[in-house]
Amino acid sequence: MRGPRLSVKAIIVRNGSVLLVEGHDTEGSWFALPGGGQQRGERLDEAVRRECREEVGAEVRVGALRWVRDYIGSSHEFASEHPDVHQVELWFECSLVGDYEPALGTHPDDGQLGVRWAHMTELRELRIYPKILKQLLGFGFSARPTYLGDVN
Repeated sequence: MRGPRLSVKAIIVRNGSVLLVEGHDTEGSWFALPGGGQQRGERLDEAVRRECREEVGAEVRVGALRWVRDYIGSSHEFASEHPDVHQVELWFECSLVGDYEPALGTHPDDGQLGVRWAHMTELRELRIYPKILKQLLGFGFSARPTYLGDVN
């Protein structure tokens, strides 16, 4: 069995809205933070910047590490689809470099349909993964511990 996959996520907030990538499945649209797997020999901040260029077409400044999350697939609602997945996610606060309008990046993920700003007031109405993101963004960065555990 292989070890956990290391993944980085970008938390980009502007004017009370967070930047999200959009996908679609049989239940409809879903949303998540931009990000993905770190490549061998790549620093974490480089991985965040690369993923933002690839998924949302944005140049970002990488700030503080805000949250760390385990995703152990067998513990969650997608256990039948991801029974052997173990991913460690590092979520960084980021800011945009220059003006930005939501657009797909140079290499969007398979199944990624779009990019959008979602105002904090509409988060509870969206299907967002992980689900705890709705709470975390509502409380602000200092309201929770850095390590979140194996949460959804």
